Amino acid sequence: MRLTSFSDYSLRVLMYLAADPGRRATIAEIATVFGVSEHHLVKVAHFLGKCGWLLTVRGKGGGVELGMPADAICVGEVVRQAEGDPVMAECFGDGEVDCAIAGACRLRGVFVEAVDALYAVLDRYSLADIVGSPQLARVLRFESPAAGAAFRQERHGIS
Repeated sequence: MRLTSFSDYSLRVLMYLAADPGRRATIAEIATVFGVSEHHLVKVAHFLGKCGWLLTVRGKGGGVELGMPADAICVGEVVRQAEGDPVMAECFGDGEVDCAIAGACRLRGVFVEAVDALYAVLDRYSLADIVGSPQLARVLRFESPAAGAAFRQERHGIS
């Protein structure tokens, strides 16, 4: 299973803000640090705000900040809400299935079990747990965009 970029960006925004609690950041700042589209992050911020995980402040001095403590934000719930219902194969959908073996196949049950196991693990962690290391918190604070670019280059071979 691969997370959508929407889920990835949702987690990145939350992690960035959790690395420096109480600090408000702009979407432009976060987009620059992670090298992603501001347009996408606006949609992500809107979603996170609707879920209560993010507070948005408009106007001069505005931006986004965590809407609750990082230890109250469950990683599994963020991914579950951002991803929606998993549709790993045609038989996961609610509609009619066009599969010759649908009546006898047990693959759907295996996939359901696998997705349940994934969320069981993710549900054990809060945002605070995944931002808890001093090194990660330091890297996520990105004292400058150059620090963020250097980290991305070092870890992922991108600039």
